[in-house]
Amino acid sequence: MNRLSYIGIAIAAVVVISAIFAQFIATHDPTAQDLARRFLSPSDEHWFGTDGLGRDVFSRVVYGTRISLQVGITVVLVSGVIGIIIGAIAGFYGGWVDKILSGYLFNVFLAFPGLLLAIALVAFLGAGLGKLILALCIIGWVGYARVMRGQVLKVREYDFVVAARALGAGNMRILFTHILPNAIQPLIVQASLGMAGAVLSEASLSFLGLGIPPPAPSWGTMIEEARNYFSTFPHTLFFPGAAIALTVLAFNFIGDGLREYLDPKQRAR
Repeated sequence: MNRLSYIGIAIAAVVVISAIFAQFIATHDPTAQDLARRFLSPSDEHWFGTDGLGRDVFSRVVYGTRISLQVGITVVLVSGVIGIIIGAIAGFYGGWVDKILSGYLFNVFLAFPGLLLAIALVAFLGAGLGKLILALCIIGWVGYARVMRGQVLKVREYDFVVAARALGAGNMRILFTHILPNAIQPLIVQASLGMAGAVLSEASLSFLGLGIPPPAPSWGTMIEEARNYFSTFPHTLFFPGAAIALTVLAFNFIGDGLREYLDPKQRAR
């Protein structure tokens, strides 16, 4: 793995630690308002300053890691499981099954821009953490399914799979014992990049007012609340924006490093 991937792992570790130990790291109650202390600049008492309602920005950024990781991990797990199952079925059975799944179902979801489809789904379902996760899972499984289908189409022609079939092994045994373990590696990279996409999508939807409703300390909501004061109080927007950028960058670095590590050709080069 390259140096950037180690930087990504370090940043991701800080994010995870912040999410787990937020109550010990945060210096103030993230939802406590103090209108007499609005828009304070960063100081020893308020490391990142305060926002328009006098809330401590550092504490809100720290607690925001919980929401971002909860959304990212849940979306990746649910989307990955659904995508692996559908993609494996399409690639293994082929024929009319593959035509219906990859030829029609995949293309229906890929015909719409992902974020616009998420906005439409959240607008229909309503705001809330669970509904946001559901919307992102609905649009996120297709990427995993396409990768898995391509891998299964390749692996099912390998000699050890043909030998297992010749020895009378059933379809489920061949699929789960011989094909999936040898087709799962690219999904690890996809999951890392999917984490970055889920974090960014959650922040985007929250910025538009379609994500986590206030006063929850979502990074996207913090940016939306601070955008009108950026010219006079830039700290209220800079710190949550930097948290989003660093988190997304970290998982992208990790994904690139895993792609290089898991690809023998790139690793040798």
